[in-house]
Amino acid sequence: EGKKKIPFSNSAPSKAVIFFPPSLSISHPSPSSLYSRSRSSSASMNHPHKNNRGAASRTSFMEFPYVSGPRRELMVELVSTLETRLATHLLPCDLPPDVQYYQNQTGTAQATLHVRSGIQSSPIDFILGSWLHCQLPSGGELNITSLSAYLNLLTDAPNFLFELIQSSPTSMVLILDLPPRKDLVLHPDYLKTFYEDTQLDRHRRLLEKLPEVKPYTSSSLYVCSVVSPTGILVSIEAQAGETERVVEICWGSGWMCVSGEREVKEPERAYLARRDQVSKTKTIEADLGSSLPRLFGQEVADRVIKALEKFYNR
Repeated sequence: EGKKKIPFSNSAPSKAVIFFPPSLSISHPSPSSLYSRSRSSSASMNHPHKNNRGAASRTSFMEFPYVSGPRRELMVELVSTLETRLATHLLPCDLPPDVQYYQNQTGTAQATLHVRSGIQSSPIDFILGSWLHCQLPSGGELNITSLSAYLNLLTDAPNFLFELIQSSPTSMVLILDLPPRKDLVLHPDYLKTFYEDTQLDRHRRLLEKLPEVKPYTSSSLYVCSVVSPTGILVSIEAQAGETERVVEICWGSGWMCVSGEREVKEPERAYLARRDQVSKTKTIEADLGSSLPRLFGQEVADRVIKALEKFYNR
Protein backbone atom coordinates (compact mmCIF):
# COMPACT_ATOMS: atom_id res chain seq x y z
CA GLU A 1 0.00 0.00 0.00
CA GLY A 2 1.44 3.38 -1.00
CA LYS A 3 2.12 6.01 1.60
CA LYS A 4 -0.54 8.67 1.94
CA LYS A 5 1.04 11.91 0.79
CA ILE A 6 0.25 15.27 2.30
CA PRO A 7 -0.74 17.36 -0.73
CA PHE A 8 -0.22 21.09 -0.88
CA SER A 9 -1.57 23.75 -3.17
CA ASN A 10 0.69 24.76 -6.06
CA SER A 11 -0.03 28.46 -5.82
CA ALA A 12 2.18 30.70 -3.71
CA PRO A 13 0.61 32.32 -0.65
CA SER A 14 -0.30 35.96 -1.03
CA LYS A 15 -2.44 37.83 1.48
CA ALA A 16 -3.28 34.78 3.55
CA VAL A 17 -2.29 31.23 4.18
CA ILE A 18 -5.08 28.87 5.20
CA PHE A 19 -4.34 25.38 6.48
CA PHE A 20 -7.03 22.73 6.29
CA PRO A 21 -7.33 18.95 5.90
CA PRO A 22 -8.05 17.13 2.64
CA SER A 23 -10.89 14.66 2.42
CA LEU A 24 -10.50 12.15 5.20
CA SER A 25 -10.64 8.63 3.84
CA ILE A 26 -9.35 5.95 6.19
CA SER A 27 -9.97 2.28 5.49
CA HIS A 28 -9.49 -0.64 7.83
CA PRO A 29 -6.44 -2.43 6.34
CA SER A 30 -4.98 -5.51 7.92
CA PRO A 31 -1.98 -5.17 10.23
CA SER A 32 0.25 -6.83 7.62
CA SER A 33 -0.60 -4.21 5.01
CA LEU A 34 0.16 -1.43 7.45
CA TYR A 35 3.56 -2.89 8.23
CA SER A 36 4.42 -3.57 4.58
CA ARG A 37 4.27 0.12 3.77
CA SER A 38 7.13 1.01 6.07
CA ARG A 39 8.75 -2.23 7.25
CA SER A 40 12.16 -1.32 5.85
CA SER A 41 12.38 2.05 7.59
CA SER A 42 10.71 0.93 10.81
CA ALA A 43 13.47 -1.49 11.66
CA SER A 44 16.26 0.97 10.97
CA MET A 45 14.74 4.10 12.51
CA ASN A 46 13.40 2.74 15.81
CA HIS A 47 15.56 4.23 18.56
CA PRO A 48 18.84 4.63 16.63
CA HIS A 49 20.46 5.98 19.81
CA LYS A 50 18.89 3.44 22.16
CA ASN A 51 22.27 2.13 23.29
CA ASN A 52 23.66 5.61 23.81
CA ARG A 53 20.82 7.59 25.32
CA GLY A 54 23.02 9.49 27.74
CA ALA A 55 25.27 10.85 25.03
CA ALA A 56 25.28 14.61 24.66
CA SER A 57 25.55 14.55 20.87
CA ARG A 58 23.70 17.23 18.93
CA THR A 59 20.68 15.41 17.56
CA SER A 60 19.07 16.95 14.51
CA PHE A 61 15.44 17.97 14.68
CA MET A 62 14.62 16.02 11.52
CA GLU A 63 15.98 12.74 12.88
CA PHE A 64 13.05 12.13 15.29
CA PRO A 65 15.19 9.36 16.80
CA TYR A 66 12.89 7.98 19.52
CA VAL A 67 9.72 7.31 17.52
CA SER A 68 8.78 4.49 15.16
CA GLY A 69 9.83 4.55 11.53
CA PRO A 70 6.31 5.26 10.20
CA ARG A 71 5.79 8.10 12.68
CA ARG A 72 9.18 9.54 11.74
CA GLU A 73 8.18 9.34 8.06
CA LEU A 74 4.98 11.20 8.83
CA MET A 75 6.78 14.04 10.60
CA VAL A 76 9.57 14.32 8.04
CA GLU A 77 6.99 14.38 5.25
CA LEU A 78 4.94 17.06 6.95
CA VAL A 79 7.88 19.31 7.84
CA SER A 80 9.63 18.88 4.49
CA THR A 81 6.47 19.55 2.50
CA LEU A 82 5.60 22.62 4.54
CA GLU A 83 9.11 24.07 4.25
CA THR A 84 9.25 23.34 0.53
CA ARG A 85 5.82 24.86 0.02
CA LEU A 86 6.84 28.02 1.87
CA ALA A 87 10.51 28.05 0.83
CA THR A 88 10.48 31.60 -0.55
CA HIS A 89 8.77 32.90 2.57
CA LEU A 90 11.08 31.52 5.26
CA LEU A 91 14.45 32.52 6.69
CA PRO A 92 16.92 29.87 7.92
CA CYS A 93 16.76 28.66 11.51
CA ASP A 94 19.20 30.77 13.55
CA LEU A 95 18.67 29.35 17.03
CA PRO A 96 21.83 28.78 19.11
CA PRO A 97 23.08 25.16 18.97
CA ASP A 98 22.31 24.64 22.68
CA VAL A 99 18.68 25.56 21.98
CA GLN A 100 18.31 23.57 18.78
CA TYR A 101 19.17 20.54 20.91
CA TYR A 102 19.10 20.38 24.72
CA GLN A 103 18.84 17.80 27.50
CA ASN A 104 18.80 17.54 31.27
CA GLN A 105 21.88 16.66 33.30
CA THR A 106 21.15 12.94 33.39
CA GLY A 107 20.19 12.62 29.74
CA THR A 108 16.77 11.21 30.59
CA ALA A 109 15.03 14.14 28.89
CA GLN A 110 16.06 15.40 25.47
CA ALA A 111 14.48 17.82 23.02
CA THR A 112 15.04 19.81 19.86
CA LEU A 113 13.65 23.07 18.50
CA HIS A 114 13.45 24.23 14.91
CA VAL A 115 12.15 27.76 14.30
CA ARG A 116 12.12 29.63 10.99
CA SER A 117 10.83 33.20 10.70
CA GLY A 118 8.99 34.52 7.70
CA ILE A 119 10.50 37.23 5.53
CA GLN A 120 9.13 40.75 5.99
CA SER A 121 6.68 40.57 3.08
CA SER A 122 5.33 37.13 4.02
CA PRO A 123 2.13 36.44 5.99
CA ILE A 124 4.11 33.79 7.89
CA ASP A 125 5.29 35.00 11.29
CA PHE A 126 7.22 31.81 12.04
CA ILE A 127 6.97 28.04 11.95
CA LEU A 128 8.05 25.95 14.92
CA GLY A 129 8.86 22.27 15.02
CA SER A 130 10.04 20.19 17.94
CA TRP A 131 10.41 16.76 19.41
CA LEU A 132 10.71 15.80 23.06
CA HIS A 133 11.77 12.48 24.55
CA CYS A 134 11.58 11.71 28.26
CA GLN A 135 12.14 8.49 30.18
CA LEU A 136 9.34 8.05 32.72
CA PRO A 137 9.86 6.84 36.31
CA SER A 138 7.53 3.94 35.53
CA GLY A 139 9.99 2.67 32.95
CA GLY A 140 8.02 3.91 29.95
CA GLU A 141 8.72 6.81 27.63
CA LEU A 142 7.03 10.05 26.67
CA ASN A 143 7.53 11.16 23.07
CA ILE A 144 6.03 14.36 21.69
CA THR A 145 6.45 15.56 18.12
CA SER A 146 4.88 18.80 16.95
CA LEU A 147 4.71 21.35 14.16
CA SER A 148 2.96 24.71 14.28
CA ALA A 149 2.69 27.78 12.09
CA TYR A 150 1.97 31.30 13.32
CA LEU A 151 0.72 33.96 10.94
CA ASN A 152 1.25 37.71 11.20
CA LEU A 153 -0.81 40.87 10.76
CA LEU A 154 -0.87 40.66 6.96
CA THR A 155 -3.69 38.14 7.37
CA ASP A 156 -6.31 37.17 9.93
CA ALA A 157 -6.28 33.49 8.89
CA PRO A 158 -6.03 30.91 11.69
CA ASN A 159 -2.75 29.50 12.92
CA PHE A 160 -1.89 25.81 12.50
CA LEU A 161 -1.09 23.12 15.09
CA PHE A 162 -0.16 19.45 14.67
CA GLU A 163 1.01 17.43 17.68
CA LEU A 164 1.41 13.76 18.54
CA ILE A 165 1.79 12.73 22.18
CA GLN A 166 2.71 9.14 22.98
CA SER A 167 3.37 7.56 26.39
CA SER A 168 2.45 3.99 25.46
CA PRO A 169 3.39 1.78 22.49
CA THR A 170 -0.28 1.18 21.69
CA SER A 171 -1.81 4.63 22.18
CA MET A 172 -1.29 8.16 21.01
CA VAL A 173 -2.98 11.55 21.37
CA LEU A 174 -3.45 13.48 18.14
CA ILE A 175 -4.03 17.24 18.25
CA LEU A 176 -4.75 18.86 14.90
CA ASP A 177 -6.27 22.31 14.73
CA LEU A 178 -6.53 25.72 13.15
CA PRO A 179 -6.70 27.88 16.31
CA PRO A 180 -8.80 30.95 15.50
CA ARG A 181 -7.30 34.43 15.78
CA LYS A 182 -10.66 36.15 16.22
CA ASP A 183 -13.53 35.67 18.63
CA LEU A 184 -15.99 33.46 16.76
CA VAL A 185 -19.03 34.85 18.55
CA LEU A 186 -18.16 38.46 17.75
CA HIS A 187 -17.04 37.58 14.21
CA PRO A 188 -19.52 35.04 12.75
CA ASP A 189 -18.17 35.73 9.25
CA TYR A 190 -14.79 34.38 10.41
CA LEU A 191 -16.47 31.21 11.67
CA LYS A 192 -18.25 30.80 8.33
CA THR A 193 -15.18 31.46 6.16
CA PHE A 194 -12.66 29.25 7.90
CA TYR A 195 -14.70 26.55 9.64
CA GLU A 196 -18.17 26.24 8.11
CA ASP A 197 -17.54 26.80 4.39
CA THR A 198 -14.47 24.53 4.50
CA GLN A 199 -16.52 21.78 6.22
CA LEU A 200 -13.71 21.06 8.65
CA ASP A 201 -16.05 19.47 11.16
CA ARG A 202 -16.83 16.70 8.67
CA HIS A 203 -13.28 15.40 8.98
CA ARG A 204 -13.42 15.22 12.74
CA ARG A 205 -16.77 13.43 12.70
CA LEU A 206 -15.45 10.85 10.25
CA LEU A 207 -12.34 10.32 12.32
CA GLU A 208 -14.29 9.83 15.53
CA LYS A 209 -16.34 7.03 13.92
CA LEU A 210 -13.28 4.79 13.85
CA PRO A 211 -13.32 2.20 16.66
CA GLU A 212 -9.74 3.04 17.71
CA VAL A 213 -10.51 6.73 18.16
CA LYS A 214 -12.00 8.40 21.21
CA PRO A 215 -12.37 12.13 21.98
CA TYR A 216 -9.57 13.57 24.08
CA THR A 217 -10.09 16.35 26.62
CA SER A 218 -7.08 18.35 27.73
CA SER A 219 -6.59 18.85 31.46
CA SER A 220 -5.84 22.52 30.69
CA LEU A 221 -8.96 24.68 30.57
CA TYR A 222 -6.93 27.26 28.66
CA VAL A 223 -6.24 24.76 25.88
CA CYS A 224 -9.92 23.85 25.80
CA SER A 225 -10.81 27.53 25.41
CA VAL A 226 -8.50 28.31 22.47
CA VAL A 227 -9.06 25.35 20.16
CA SER A 228 -11.40 25.83 17.25
CA PRO A 229 -14.87 24.24 17.18
CA THR A 230 -13.57 21.87 14.48
CA GLY A 231 -10.26 20.99 16.17
CA ILE A 232 -9.28 17.33 16.26
CA LEU A 233 -8.28 16.25 19.78
CA VAL A 234 -8.46 12.48 19.94
CA SER A 235 -6.90 9.49 21.66
CA ILE A 236 -6.01 6.64 19.30
CA GLU A 237 -5.77 3.14 20.78
CA ALA A 238 -4.40 0.06 19.05
CA GLN A 239 -4.09 -3.58 20.07
CA ALA A 240 -0.67 -5.13 20.58
CA GLY A 241 0.83 -5.93 17.18
CA GLU A 242 -1.23 -3.22 15.47
CA THR A 243 0.64 -0.11 16.61
CA GLU A 244 1.17 1.02 13.01
CA ARG A 245 -2.59 1.53 12.83
CA VAL A 246 -2.12 4.57 15.05
CA VAL A 247 0.23 6.16 12.54
CA GLU A 248 -1.98 5.11 9.64
CA ILE A 249 -4.85 7.11 11.14
CA CYS A 250 -2.56 10.12 11.53
CA TRP A 251 -1.55 9.84 7.88
CA GLY A 252 -5.20 9.90 6.94
CA SER A 253 -5.61 13.12 8.90
CA GLY A 254 -2.83 14.96 7.04
CA TRP A 255 -3.40 18.64 6.36
CA MET A 256 -2.68 20.80 3.39
CA CYS A 257 -2.18 24.44 2.67
CA VAL A 258 -3.83 26.78 0.19
CA SER A 259 -3.67 30.49 -0.35
CA GLY A 260 -6.34 33.14 -0.42
CA GLU A 261 -6.86 36.89 -0.36
CA ARG A 262 -7.45 38.20 3.17
CA GLU A 263 -6.66 41.88 3.45
CA VAL A 264 -6.55 43.14 7.04
CA LYS A 265 -7.25 46.81 7.69
CA GLU A 266 -7.05 49.02 10.74
CA PRO A 267 -8.39 48.81 13.43
CA GLU A 268 -8.48 45.05 12.81
CA ARG A 269 -4.68 44.89 12.89
CA ALA A 270 -4.59 46.43 16.34
CA TYR A 271 -7.13 43.85 17.55
CA LEU A 272 -5.18 40.98 15.99
CA ALA A 273 -1.93 42.25 17.47
CA ARG A 274 -3.39 42.31 20.98
CA ARG A 275 -5.01 38.90 20.68
CA ASP A 276 -1.96 37.27 19.11
CA GLN A 277 0.30 38.63 21.82
CA VAL A 278 -1.95 37.43 24.63
CA SER A 279 -2.05 33.96 23.06
CA LYS A 280 1.73 33.77 22.63
CA THR A 281 2.41 35.08 26.13
CA LYS A 282 0.05 32.49 27.59
CA THR A 283 1.86 29.74 25.66
CA ILE A 284 5.17 30.79 27.22
CA GLU A 285 3.76 31.14 30.74
CA ALA A 286 1.30 28.26 30.98
CA ASP A 287 3.00 25.63 28.83
CA LEU A 288 6.75 26.12 28.48
CA GLY A 289 7.19 28.03 31.72
CA SER A 290 5.86 25.12 33.76
CA SER A 291 6.99 22.03 31.84
CA LEU A 292 10.54 22.94 30.82
CA PRO A 293 11.95 23.60 34.34
CA ARG A 294 10.41 20.36 35.59
CA LEU A 295 11.92 18.26 32.79
CA PHE A 296 15.22 20.02 32.11
CA GLY A 297 16.03 22.16 35.14
CA GLN A 298 15.76 25.91 35.52
CA GLU A 299 19.02 26.83 33.78
CA VAL A 300 18.21 24.97 30.58
CA ALA A 301 14.58 26.13 30.69
CA ASP A 302 15.63 29.78 31.02
CA ARG A 303 17.97 29.47 28.05
CA VAL A 304 15.32 27.91 25.81
CA ILE A 305 12.53 30.28 26.84
CA LYS A 306 14.76 33.33 26.33
CA ALA A 307 15.50 32.19 22.78
CA LEU A 308 11.80 31.60 22.05
CA GLU A 309 10.73 34.96 23.43
CA LYS A 310 12.42 36.54 20.42
CA PHE A 311 9.70 35.02 18.28
CA TYR A 312 6.75 35.06 20.68
CA ASN A 313 7.15 38.63 21.95
CA ARG A 314 7.84 40.58 18.81
